[in-house]
Formats: sequence, structure tokens, C-alpha cells
Amino acid sequence: MNWFLLSLIAILFWSGSDLFSKMGAKPEDTYSHWKMVMAVGVVMGLHAVFMIATGTPFSLGDIVTYLPASFCYITSMVIGYAGLRYIELSISSPICNSSGALVAILTIATAGIGDMNAWQLAAIALVAIGIIALGITEATEDDELRAARQQASNHKYAKSLLALLLPIAYCILDAAGTFADSLVLETLNEDSANVAYELTFLAAGLVAGAYVIFVKHEKLTPRSEAPKYIGAVCETIGQFFYIYALADNAHVAMSAPIISSYCAASVLWSRIFLKEKLSAKHYIAILMVFIGIVIMGVFDM
Repeated sequence: MNWFLLSLIAILFWSGSDLFSKMGAKPEDTYSHWKMVMAVGVVMGLHAVFMIATGTPFSLGDIVTYLPASFCYITSMVIGYAGLRYIELSISSPICNSSGALVAILTIATAGIGDMNAWQLAAIALVAIGIIALGITEATEDDELRAARQQASNHKYAKSLLALLLPIAYCILDAAGTFADSLVLETLNEDSANVAYELTFLAAGLVAGAYVIFVKHEKLTPRSEAPKYIGAVCETIGQFFYIYALADNAHVAMSAPIISSYCAASVLWSRIFLKEKLSAKHYIAILMVFIGIVIMGVFDM
């Protein structure tokens, strides 16, 4: 299977994860994010067991070594799942996928511009301006116009600072996880790190499950939980194909930007299946973020 097909499959499943996670995040379900963590933990745990059984090198010490990155990634995903209850996926996904720009900004702040070229700097600026524009658009949109464009949607969302802060918090923590990754992977095999991450997520899922079931006495029904588990399966499969797509070093300059643009597919699915409709200002800001992410992928930032 060549790199291009692997990249397209990663886009399909990761954008599918966004869609089904959103479908499972009911605004009225206070604990939907913990249920989502439980679902992802179970699926990733099963995949980790399969990887170990098929020969992936692993020791319990790997979990400790990779724990800083795992903590950042898992915490960011918990926050991201919580945020889906308050805001359209069309807005949340581009913000969440902008962590690469934040990493670049932190790098410039601490080490200077270095070898970054004009295209890379322009990409960082596009993402930053796009996110700020999204925030301003959300904060200043007329309530009647908001209600009118959400008329056909499955859900209605009111103005909320929390709705914007949650995906931004995801972005920050995901960037911190990327930074921790860059340090840890100098001493740890990538496959072993992935297994360590998945087993840590399994532990988080078990804790979340115990909290939801035994402390809060929530009833789990197949109908309400099915989208979460489909989203969890999509997340895990997308990660698998992502790793192998980037393993083709000869084409990484092309596969990286293709995969990094999966938030555009998420926006498309949300428009088709969730009936989300944004204003022209929203779409212009999202387009800026999307173009910036693609450029960063081209230069593998």
C-alpha cells in the first residue's frame, strides 16, 4: 500500500473520529467526555495488547518514560471531548489542529527564527490570525443571525467563552505533548512509545469508567454509546495509518500536509451529517487556519 493511499485512509478515519466523537457528545450529557475517554481507552488498550502480542518491544518502564507526553495528550483529548458539547465541530476541529503553529511560536520565542523560511513564518501567522478571527467572529456575532444559521442544525449553541477556551486549551496541551514527544523519542522506540501511550489511555479509560458507572451511576445504553466507540475505533485506525504513511521518508513532504488537512474533512462531514452552517466570516477564518496547517505540513513543522 503506497503512501498516498495510507494518507487518505488516515484522513478518512481521523475526520471520522471527529464526526462520531461529536455525535456522542450530547450537550445535555454532563459526563459525555468521560464516557468518550472510557471508549477510547478500551479500544486503544485492545490495540496495545495486540501490538505486544505480535512482537512490539515493550516494558513497563516505557509507560513511565513516556508519561509526560501521555499526560499532555490524554488531558488535551479529555478537554477536547468536553468542548464538543459547547461548540460546532466546524469551529472546534481547526482550532484543535493548530497546535503545530503554537509549537512553532514557542520555538521562535525560545530559540529565535533559526532556519525557518518566509513560507513557514507566513503559515504561523495565518493560523494565529485565523484563530483570533474565529474568536472575534464568535464573540461578536449577532444573536439573531446565530439563531438563523443554526436553524437547520441538530443542535443550537449560545455564545460562550468556555466554548472557545476548551479547544484552545486542547491546542496548548497538545503542543506541550509534541514538545515532550520530541524529547522522549530520543531514547524510546516509536512503536514502544505508542504502546505506552495506549496503555496509559487504557488506565485513564478504566478510571473514567469507574467514575461514570460506580460513582455517578450513569446508565450506558448501546444506542447512546455506539458513536463514541465508533469514534474511538476511527481514532485508533487513523493513528495506525498515520504512522505508516509517515514511515515512507521519501514522500513525507507530501504525506504530512495531506494528513494535517484532515480538519477540512471534519468541517465537510459536519456540514453534511450534522447540518452545521457557519457564516462567511467563520469559513474565511477556517480557510486561513486550514491553509496555514497545510503549509506547516509541507515544511514538516
